[in-house]
Amino acid sequence: MPGIVHVVDDDASFRTAIQRLLEIAGYGVITYPSAQQLLDQRPDENARGCILLDVRLPGLSGPELQGRLTELGSALPIIFLTGYQDISTTVKAIKAGADNFLIKPVSADELLRAIEKAIARHDTERALNSELEALRARLSTLTPRQRQVFEMVVRGKTSKHAARELGCTERTIKAHRQVIMRKMKVQRLPQLVTIAERLGVSGPRNAPRDD
Repeated sequence: MPGIVHVVDDDASFRTAIQRLLEIAGYGVITYPSAQQLLDQRPDENARGCILLDVRLPGLSGPELQGRLTELGSALPIIFLTGYQDISTTVKAIKAGADNFLIKPVSADELLRAIEKAIARHDTERALNSELEALRARLSTLTPRQRQVFEMVVRGKTSKHAARELGCTERTIKAHRQVIMRKMKVQRLPQLVTIAERLGVSGPRNAPRDD
């Protein structure tokens, strides 16, 4: 399946028409007459898809829903589709992370291209998040002492300096480092530094050395 499009619009006839169009194109479609209903039903973030969102809605507006979803950490791309062109609203929505902002009437081809692009971006973000989760899982296998050595190594400290700070021998530091690299599944120190940067661990103060 190409993905699921979550359509939020208070116009029942529009929801019916857009659902028919998207289903013919192969998409799964879930419709919501209000922003609150989508919040209450929270789409599955792990399923590839996007949100097709109107701006003016009863109760919670489209941009307000966008803000709520951002606060909740939602990664589903949002495409605004509205009949009311407002430059200020458009700029704010895009700056807040909207994938696109389309004005009705929009051609089927333009809409489908926008949806395809949004879902492709969602795929990329899900893959990156999956990689990060795997890296966090590897990091969690380090013992407290190995974590200390890991942080020293990615800051560019030599085995000699690390040994002095931790009150042990260089041989011990090198042994820890070998275990760390095995657990983190890397072969060279620059790879370890890259992982540290992705995980937000203290970055290098000096260039790492294979000492």
